Amino acid sequence: MISTGIIVITGPTATGKSELGVRLAEAIDGEIVSADSMQIYKYMDIGTAKPTKEEMRRVPHYLIDFIPPFENYSVARYVDDASKCIDDIASRGKIPVIAGGSGLYIDSLLRGREFSARGDDDLRKKLEDEYDDIGGEEMLARLREFDEISAGKLFANDKKRIVRAMETFTATGKTISQHDSETKSLPLKYNATVIALNFSQRTVLYDRINRRVDEMISKGLVNEVHSLLDMGVPRSSTAMQAIGYKEISATLDGNTDMGAAIEKIKMESRRYAKRQLTWLRRNTEVNWITWDTEPDFNNGVRMVTEILNETK
Repeated sequence: MISTGIIVITGPTATGKSELGVRLAEAIDGEIVSADSMQIYKYMDIGTAKPTKEEMRRVPHYLIDFIPPFENYSVARYVDDASKCIDDIASRGKIPVIAGGSGLYIDSLLRGREFSARGDDDLRKKLEDEYDDIGGEEMLARLREFDEISAGKLFANDKKRIVRAMETFTATGKTISQHDSETKSLPLKYNATVIALNFSQRTVLYDRINRRVDEMISKGLVNEVHSLLDMGVPRSSTAMQAIGYKEISATLDGNTDMGAAIEKIKMESRRYAKRQLTWLRRNTEVNWITWDTEPDFNNGVRMVTEILNETK
């Protein structure tokens, strides 16, 4: 573990991570490094709920809006990029604040994971093409031949995770289960205080998610997706697999009606929030801040400050 101390503000979608991160950074002279796997992409502002321009003027933000949507971005690249940002922020006497809800990004960053398959775009593309050619069922059966544990946890339509498991074994000779087990046993790279946000009632969280989706539609999410497709962004790209973009894209193709697409976006967003909470609850070191019916950011900053003082 290195001496750099960082603060992580995380939690499920629609819990106020961006605003609390900004207010906290203002209070402690910090700068924000995003941990959101979709806010990295340019031209995808509405559906990814990027911090507002006003929020980004108040506090410097990094790793937002810097990758073309045509490009696939890996966890390995994130660990490299975020580590450089953290080191730079700390070298200037500021406090790095990691804000976002992508659990794999955060976990990999804190542990400083080494990725032997780093940047092997050719191998990944080959495996993705193979998946498209032979189908998910056959690809999953091949994975099962050398990694029964991972195969048993995956569904045939989960292209991204099946390809990742195949890629890890092909590049390293180790199953992804073995790779994850080994890296989880490593000491943490950063001295991190992890703050997770949630609501006391699940119904409140889900209602906020539903209202956020409605707001995205009213702000022009359909036009945003249309613009990406007009740019030639492939429907198979990582960017277009994001919740909201995938469903709207299917509607524009005539595969479903808009009302059904919006309801599916809400459902998938709620499911994603549930997965985020499941990931967070595995970590006994997480410090929880639980809102009632609305976020109380002033109180949230006070609570985080108290937690930081207790851990000194």
